[in-house]
Amino acid sequence: MTVTLALSKGRIFEETAPLLARAGIEVLDDPEKSRKLILATSEPGLRVVVVRATDVPTYVQYGGADLGVTGKDTLIEHGGEGLYQPLDLQIAKCRVSVAVRSDFDYANAVRQGARLRVATKYTAIARDFFAAKGVHVDLIKLYGSMELAPLTGLADAIVDLVSTGGTLRANNLVEVERIMEISSRLVVNQAALKLKREPIRRLIDIFSKSVVPAPALN
Repeated sequence: MTVTLALSKGRIFEETAPLLARAGIEVLDDPEKSRKLILATSEPGLRVVVVRATDVPTYVQYGGADLGVTGKDTLIEHGGEGLYQPLDLQIAKCRVSVAVRSDFDYANAVRQGARLRVATKYTAIARDFFAAKGVHVDLIKLYGSMELAPLTGLADAIVDLVSTGGTLRANNLVEVERIMEISSRLVVNQAALKLKREPIRRLIDIFSKSVVPAPALN
């Protein structure tokens, strides 16, 4: 019985691999060097499929993978339908924030009730955030190079993931509001959990034992 784990290239793969390694499970190919999209592991019956980050919940929901690792931001945008979410893995941490050009008076625009044009690929998160604040926005869906939108006049603000803030600073943008903290979750197909209960429960336990607990809040 083969169990399939969906991962995306980059930070999530790089930070998931050590969690598996603590249980002696190694992915046998480097997705950054290999053209393979299905990767074998040292664990009999476990394989990894490499998909786009935004597609991980979809693969798990529809059974293309039995479980996967995906960011909270991606889950919110996807909706999380049909997914069991047993663990916050506390990896790939960042935040979703509002950013503007350094010369744009965001606070004054909000105070005066201006209608803002906001570029983002996180439309559900942005819509809920601004609606809760009573700020009127026109959302512009973009998929990349978000920082360009304010610089070219396409938008007044962006809603995007921020880690160190270096990209914002390099493009003369400033972070003006933090919307939410983000980390990555383990998600499981509910039907697969019933059909492959023992191997999937074992993997959930492996991840659970490998997670470094979040520091307690004072």
